[in-house]
Amino acid sequence: MYEKTYPSKRFNLTLAFLKKHIHTTETILDLGVPNPFSKIMEENGYTVINTKGEDLDNDQTNLQQENYSVVTAFEIFEHLLNPYTVLQNIKADKILISIPLRLWFSAAYRSKTDMWDRHYHEFEDWQLDWLLEKTGWKIIDRQQFTHPVKKIGLRPLLRSFTPRYYIVYAEKVK
Repeated sequence: MYEKTYPSKRFNLTLAFLKKHIHTTETILDLGVPNPFSKIMEENGYTVINTKGEDLDNDQTNLQQENYSVVTAFEIFEHLLNPYTVLQNIKADKILISIPLRLWFSAAYRSKTDMWDRHYHEFEDWQLDWLLEKTGWKIIDRQQFTHPVKKIGLRPLLRSFTPRYYIVYAEKVK
């Protein structure tokens, strides 16, 4: 599928998880600006609306729109200082979230050149589960997967069997 230009394992697993839970007739609000994966969703028949790059910690106006039935947040929540209020303000009844998991052998990611490309949160799976529960979501399905890198060393070896990503499908509790 997406072998050469994209992180193929992550994108293929994410797409399979999306297809398992979300029908192409549903409209998706994808948190974040248009990106390679939002384009992949569109190529697979999904109608995708992206947020405009606003700081979701401070501006949640796009979440108040009623013209979407699903929210996706693929590697977004780790960048937010306050994902709690974002989850509270989502109007859809379905959400798919993927996050990088906290790795005990590696510090949280922090770009030295881009002030937005930093991880404020690197969750453990139970922390995202608890956050979803506290904001009124019930987890229906979840999956973890590794992200091996093609390098030699202790960290690359650990990455070959330590889950790096966690993806969750949840529905709003009524």
